[in-house]
Amino acid sequence: KKLLEFFVLEVTARSAANLLDINPNSAALFYRKIRQVIAYHLELQADEIFDGSIELDESYFGGQRKGKRGRGAAGKVAVFGILKRQGKVYTVVVKNTKQDTLLPVIKRKIMPDSIVYTDYYKSYDVLDVSEFTHHRINHSELFVDRQNHINGIENFWNQAKRVLRKYNGIDRKSFPLFLKECEFRFNFGTPKEQLK
Repeated sequence: KKLLEFFVLEVTARSAANLLDINPNSAALFYRKIRQVIAYHLELQADEIFDGSIELDESYFGGQRKGKRGRGAAGKVAVFGILKRQGKVYTVVVKNTKQDTLLPVIKRKIMPDSIVYTDYYKSYDVLDVSEFTHHRINHSELFVDRQNHINGIENFWNQAKRVLRKYNGIDRKSFPLFLKECEFRFNFGTPKEQLK
């Protein structure tokens, strides 16, 4: 029970093992099992369709800090995110952020006639002629224009990167579990709610 509380409080498995005087491998295995349960729980909700005001964005995780940055950064994992304003976030690891990769996810997760907010990334061009009302956000001109922003999904990316940074590198195979943990924490807010 104490180990679960440490997980909810974002204490790393290594630190929790140290505090509880247990084998670090046992703590790491327990944390992995929790992440698997979280991923399974979120997978059961994956068919949920978002409607209303929706923010779309892509982000890159991991890899070396040196060299190319931003979109297409070598060695990084591409993640696509969909956020329903005043609602949940949905994330998926994608092989790339091209239009033909993102559009099926968008069509599967978003109700037609929803209002979709994106940046000016070219993969979102297809939304201009689809069944969504599409608003593009130009970060260089005005970051917040009342409703015309993608601050919610940007907030999620920042929160996820803050949580993941403390692990000093996550192998690609395990990354989706850690990502779903971040999604769960965002969607189910407070530690008290997460323990239910």
